[in-house]
Amino acid sequence: MDDEVFRALADPVRRALLDRLAGQNGQNLKQLSAGLGMTRQSVSKHLAVLVAAGVVTTMRRGRELLHYLNAEPINAIADRWMSKYDRGRARALAGLKRALEDENMPESSDFVYVTYIRSTPEKVWRAITEPEFTKQYWGVEFRTDWQPGSPIVWEFQGIEMADPEQVVIESTPFERLSFTWHAITPEFAAKVGIDDETRAKLGEEPRTTATFTLEPQEGGFTKLSLLHTGKPGSSIVEMVEQGWPQTLASLKSLLETGSPLEQ
Repeated sequence: MDDEVFRALADPVRRALLDRLAGQNGQNLKQLSAGLGMTRQSVSKHLAVLVAAGVVTTMRRGRELLHYLNAEPINAIADRWMSKYDRGRARALAGLKRALEDENMPESSDFVYVTYIRSTPEKVWRAITEPEFTKQYWGVEFRTDWQPGSPIVWEFQGIEMADPEQVVIESTPFERLSFTWHAITPEFAAKVGIDDETRAKLGEEPRTTATFTLEPQEGGFTKLSLLHTGKPGSSIVEMVEQGWPQTLASLKSLLETGSPLEQ
């Protein structure tokens, strides 16, 4: 997979496409092709290379096929190669890594993360939905029947978070799960160090949505895709995108080794 990532980053057109997605995630082929001076077919071929390398993932929204930047494979190898002798590869990775971490980067309303877990979709589904698993790698327990429209009560370190807007949106066992994010209650804010001013601001924002998609892969793997969406400039999305990589890496570790990552 390392070689595929390096090959994907070697072409200036593909780097330009990644820059566009870093600035605005979730674009279709028409949007990504605009101003490149290339046919859509040519752009589509470049996107296919990025998708094969795992640095771009696609999701359907209605009839549209949207493309999202996935930083997981880049972050997984960046430190390894930036500390090695191959300066050319290191510069390519370092440049993209800086772009991904740039605080001045235009705000995006969507966060996407894709990982491959050596497990079945059934077991990954259980790890996402059942307290027996979620409390180990996430520290969270859900009380719900996971039926569309049903409420979800979150429990986190002895704190209960219930709210009429915390509901299941979509639930297709072993394939797709979507739900609205929890309310930032005074108790939760105090527990995680959110001040009153920030909590008030978060309370005024529209509810965000987390969507998991599970796809079986060859070799006994499951492709787990997370899409966390909100309105442009969502503070909640900005906050949770810092925690999702660690949470999903811990989920992967739990299913593959029997132990979550140390917190």
